[in-house]
Amino acid sequence: MRIIAKSRLRQYWEKSGNAKSKPFLNEWYHFCEKQVWKTPRAVKATFGSASIVGNNRVVFNVKGNDYRIVCAMDYPRQAMFIKFVGTHAEYDRVNVEEVK
Repeated sequence: MRIIAKSRLRQYWEKSGNAKSKPFLNEWYHFCEKQVWKTPRAVKATFGSASIVGNNRVVFNVKGNDYRIVCAMDYPRQAMFIKFVGTHAEYDRVNVEEVK
């Protein structure tokens, strides 16, 4: 999968107080870029803790649910668009189907 844009991950871990998230977000990124997911079911088979939500979005739980990443998926083009990166508490304040 092509992941667009890693810069969102970088912006998150470069914020004051978020540096400890860097290795976990990097690990998620490198794992996902090696995947070939053609359906939401395939994502779920790989990431059992992922949540398939509306508007072609997937919510990934990273580091035991400490962090969440919301991606818009384009399966035919093998692309994932990172829409949100944050802690579980930050995630609770966004609408995952509409977050840009």
